[in-house]
Amino acid sequence: MTTFTAWKFETADGAQKAVAALKGAASDGLVKIDDHAVISWPVGAAKPEMHHSHDDKVRGTGWGAFWGLLFGSLFFVPLLGAAVGAAAGAIAKAVSAVGITESDLDNIRGQITEGTSLLCAVTEGADMDRLGERMHGLHSTLVATNLTDAEKSLLKETFG
Repeated sequence: MTTFTAWKFETADGAQKAVAALKGAASDGLVKIDDHAVISWPVGAAKPEMHHSHDDKVRGTGWGAFWGLLFGSLFFVPLLGAAVGAAAGAIAKAVSAVGITESDLDNIRGQITEGTSLLCAVTEGADMDRLGERMHGLHSTLVATNLTDAEKSLLKETFG
């Protein structure tokens, strides 16, 4: 099953540290990373920065467009008047395939503030217990996922 997760970190570099743990877990066969992106908002910066990973070499352009549309529309493009509706429709269509709701988008937008970071990952086949061990202690908060409520509870319990 393909899983989308967004994890908030209370430091601007927290998400990047989590990427190292996630990639290590992937190297050990605990999870397959389809793609991931990091949003960081350093203290004193005017706006957040987005870094897309290109994990999926075959569909890299598609993922780049996905992350660009998602985060560009949420954080970087000033939306005014009628453009708001058009952008919201484009975002909703693009992210619905990954199972991200409008509520998730609003939550993500509200979570990223100066001095914080966000790791968004699209993964498959995770060994949640062992992956949780790798991510334990990174002090993150799950802000969005396409998992069911039961799976979401297990994910939060596993990752502490």
